[in-house]
Amino acid sequence: MSGAPVDATNSPAWGRLTSLAEGFAPDLRRWFDEDPGRADRLTFSAADLHVDLSKGLIDGEVLPALLELADQVGLADRRDAMFRGEHINVTEDRAVLHTALRLPPDARLQVDGQDVAAEVHEVLRRVYEFADRVRSGAWTGVTGKRIRTVVNIGIGGSDLGPVMAYEALRPYRQAGLECRFISNIDPTDAATKLAGLDPATTLFIVSSKTFGTLETLTNARLCKAWLLDGLADGDPHLDQQSAVARHFVAVSTALDKVADFGIDPQNAFGFWDWVGGRYSVDSAIGTSLVVAIGPEAFSDLLAGMHAMDEHFRTTPLDRNVPVLMGLLNVWYANFLGAQTHAVLPYSQLLHRFPAYLQQLTMESNGKGVRWDGTPVTTDTGEVFWGEPGTNGQHAFYQLIHQGTRLVPADFIAFAEPAYPLRDGTTDVHELFLANFFAQTQALAFGKTADEVRAEGTAEAIVPARVFTGNRPTASIMAPRLTPSVLGQLIALYEHITFTQGVVWGIDSFDQWGVELGKQLAQQLSPAVSGDTEVAARQDPSTRALIAYYRRHRS
Repeated sequence: MSGAPVDATNSPAWGRLTSLAEGFAPDLRRWFDEDPGRADRLTFSAADLHVDLSKGLIDGEVLPALLELADQVGLADRRDAMFRGEHINVTEDRAVLHTALRLPPDARLQVDGQDVAAEVHEVLRRVYEFADRVRSGAWTGVTGKRIRTVVNIGIGGSDLGPVMAYEALRPYRQAGLECRFISNIDPTDAATKLAGLDPATTLFIVSSKTFGTLETLTNARLCKAWLLDGLADGDPHLDQQSAVARHFVAVSTALDKVADFGIDPQNAFGFWDWVGGRYSVDSAIGTSLVVAIGPEAFSDLLAGMHAMDEHFRTTPLDRNVPVLMGLLNVWYANFLGAQTHAVLPYSQLLHRFPAYLQQLTMESNGKGVRWDGTPVTTDTGEVFWGEPGTNGQHAFYQLIHQGTRLVPADFIAFAEPAYPLRDGTTDVHELFLANFFAQTQALAFGKTADEVRAEGTAEAIVPARVFTGNRPTASIMAPRLTPSVLGQLIALYEHITFTQGVVWGIDSFDQWGVELGKQLAQQLSPAVSGDTEVAARQDPSTRALIAYYRRHRS
């Protein structure tokens, strides 16, 4: 699968879609009026998810053309190659096997001569045993006190996934055991996250595959110093080596560097080069989450991801939810001019989900070359963003409803609330979901000038109160937000991202675009510290900015 990708723009389906877009005049009101079965026909099930795409901007010509496009670019073949473990990450010559992380225990998958499934479950076994010891109090700090706070130190995929899932699964956390997350190299992050903690009851998880990530290792050293200083206050004869060994574990494969830091290599949990950081929450990177919610709930998360994997792998494309949603995104981005995509969870527990998806989608598909190194032939990627409802309604929905930009939006909600509360006789969750239903209805069908006038609105104000409608949405619902359902949502968007990447012919699993800035930061560091020779070699703007910093740093 490492040959040249199909140029989608040369396919017959792309030509057909281009023609359809040129005369496209969506009219969701009319489409629903003329087709009473539209909602049923365009509503799908994927594991526990109920997905309504009927308010999308597709008709009886667009959807078949999108499915033809999927066929003509070889989407199903490349999907199958991924599941087989072929090296579809071409620029790094690696398999792409995040799906293997959630295979059931009795599964077998041979890739490059290794039984991948067996290796995955051996690491899971060790992570689960460790988590059980921390949760039960069998693992103690160097003073003998049980652990009360776990601090995960990581960045990017080593942070965003665990933070998102920890927040989303709040009802499943063990009482009396808190997780905190340090990611930013801004010292404020470490200072504020460590504030109020007792070193004797704090355990750190350093998550870095190479154990060389600048931000992660800097923060790990800060935390190590904080730990040793705090413990030494109560014990001037502290055995520092024992203290680090009891209060630090690692998620890394660089066992020599782990040992040099002072962490017992027996307390290092590995993962593989076929797991990209943004796809790794279900690997040992999720160790902090396992400690928080327990092995059983984490296993449910994995089972939910696997259920969505199986839907994506086995369901015909015309009923395959990740495929359909990915193709819709291509239609919006490449033919209707959408540049951003909103994800709007009507669940406060998912408040970090849009940020998680930003890395998943934008680091994967923000590419300017195809997987064979040739330039892309069309726009790629979208800016993903969002906030929980109803907060977003009071912030940016104005633009989505009445602005000049097309913003496709995914709305996510759950039938059962995590915390059922009442305001007198009012079920607050029902009030909340009334907004969920109302927003997609308003975006789809709008409000005409005549309807505004019928309310007695002054004629001069009528234009400002018209809603054009025909703003595309997808509605995703599930009975409740469980670990399994969260896993299904994560895997759903992984496979949406994959679908779009195949259409665009790009490698969705490398991330070379993050490297240059990191390299330059290392080169600039001496100038920031006062090296005038290094500063003099910089461009005038950067030189002046560093000079400003030097003048104002006390």
